[in-house]
Amino acid sequence: MVVESDRADEERRRILRSVIAANRFMTLATADDSGTPWATPVWFASPDGRRFLWVSLPTTRHSRNIAARPDVAIVIYDSQTTPADRQAVYVEATASQVADDRIDEGMKIFAGELVSQGLDEWSRDDVTPPRRLRLYQAIATAHFILADATDERLSVTMA
Repeated sequence: MVVESDRADEERRRILRSVIAANRFMTLATADDSGTPWATPVWFASPDGRRFLWVSLPTTRHSRNIAARPDVAIVIYDSQTTPADRQAVYVEATASQVADDRIDEGMKIFAGELVSQGLDEWSRDDVTPPRRLRLYQAIATAHFILADATDERLSVTMA
């Protein structure tokens, strides 16, 4: 028997997946070791709405912040919609540079998204020395979407 809360949970997951799939950039919010916040847009790939991958220089402010304090927040939204039609995904996550033994698997996901958008494919060689960019990931610990007509956030339980 499907109860109303099951339908509501599935609808929230549907909204979350559709917002993630429809957008190419996420705002990554980090903080340094003293708590000073920083937000930056990054192009991302996500295979499942739980893991988010992007490439950055380790010397950028957000990468240095992740090294100091791995707890991050992510917002994904379409900035072209009207306030009445808006929807956003909010994610609490733990971020890190992808470990060397996971780069091939991570790059398969990242490169697959690049190619699906008509961009050049990347490989391990693009994110390892002597190249300057590195592959990063955020693993979600909590998800939220907007309530219908308010600014309230609704928790989304991933199935």
